[in-house]
Amino acid sequence: MTLVAGVDSSTQSCKVVIRDADTGRIVRTGRATHPDGTSVDPAAWWDALLAAIEDAGGLDDVAAIAVAGQQHGMVALDAEGRVVRDALLWNDTRSAGAARDLITELGAAELARRTGSVPVASFTATKLRWLHDAEPENAGRVAAVALPHDWLTWRLLGYGPDSPLGPVLEALVTDRSDASGTSYWSPADEAYDRELVALALGHDVVLPRVLAPSDRAGETVAQPGIPAGIAVGAGAGDNAAAALGLGAAAGDAVVSIGTSGTVFAVSDVPARDESGTVAGFASASGEFLPLIATLNAARILDVTARLLAVDHAELGRLALEAEPGSGGLTLVPYFEGERTPNLPDATASLHGMTLRSTTRENMARAAVEGLLCALADGLDALRAVGVTERRVLLIGGAAQNPAVAAVAAQVFDAPIEVPSPGEYVAGGAAVQAAWMLTGARPEWPLEVTARPELDTRPEIRAQYAAARSTATA
Repeated sequence: MTLVAGVDSSTQSCKVVIRDADTGRIVRTGRATHPDGTSVDPAAWWDALLAAIEDAGGLDDVAAIAVAGQQHGMVALDAEGRVVRDALLWNDTRSAGAARDLITELGAAELARRTGSVPVASFTATKLRWLHDAEPENAGRVAAVALPHDWLTWRLLGYGPDSPLGPVLEALVTDRSDASGTSYWSPADEAYDRELVALALGHDVVLPRVLAPSDRAGETVAQPGIPAGIAVGAGAGDNAAAALGLGAAAGDAVVSIGTSGTVFAVSDVPARDESGTVAGFASASGEFLPLIATLNAARILDVTARLLAVDHAELGRLALEAEPGSGGLTLVPYFEGERTPNLPDATASLHGMTLRSTTRENMARAAVEGLLCALADGLDALRAVGVTERRVLLIGGAAQNPAVAAVAAQVFDAPIEVPSPGEYVAGGAAVQAAWMLTGARPEWPLEVTARPELDTRPEIRAQYAAARSTATA
């Protein structure tokens, strides 16, 4: 049996999943936590990776490994390969002004044409501009810029200022999915836009070589906790790795309900949206991955459950006792502002409260409907840039709630499938590791726990759209 390892180095933690390369069966797993905050020393990611590998029983019997990681994070390195300052993560918003400046200087349409996306504070280019403006001394020291998964791959290969092979900046590698989230790499042209790098940072730098999906980055060298001779894959950004883990192909749209929400789809053609709603990313499988993100997702259910003093199971039971449309009660769930639509200062609002409509059951259902209508708006945005889906894969912890699956079949107008819970990002990285070994993308089975019968109720979204228009007027 040949074993492969996939890593998910996310914002909160590092997960390692070790699978049988032939069948996809999970053999063992490991996990370690990351520090809190939006600005983190990358050394913490390396320590967590080593701890997660140890928790998973080590890599002595593993033939290949690939790392997926949180997108966009800025890892700035000096000429000796040392980290210039803590990495700014995707959720660090101090570069919001820098994003506006870049858009003002070049125009949203031009940036969308050149990179597929209009930058927001999460994207790497905006963080480089912030560094240039706020910390010019640090900016001047930057000799190379990597993303979180790039830097971890570099370390696995034995590079770094205190590593066996030393700080060879030119040995940095990435993949097209993660490169596409920087705002200085073009998915359509498959190339860096060096002018944009210099515009953001003030000078050009070494950037990771972009590998194809099944390319081999190299092999591990012996280090504490890392045996030598393990093949290392290109890695990927987290959403693209999740698509690999799900076996998603053109025609599949993925709705992920985590702390925040994402809607993305595998597409054969690149997306360009000068409104900035859709990010025109690349996939980790050679196609494209247009994506929208929402700030509010599972936390909508969390806050409603607390308000009603119930757990999530009871919240779902209450929701299923209410009629579609929640008796006219509508929640516009912008509790933390919102990114899609771009309303950073918005707040949540509850509409249609009457003596008849204001019941526990309607409150529970309004929370589920508000969550799903916001994500359905995201799917509409993908359709507006050319996505055509044949099914919607509903993932994330909240997707396992029967009420969420049932209401999704009424809110969306495409067939819904709910895969079993799993570490799809780490699993996708393992897919990539196996692909690199064999030269063929594995087709591991996807277990689906629910296929609710499609029962689209357009009135739910019409009611939500009316309430949203009032709330954002």
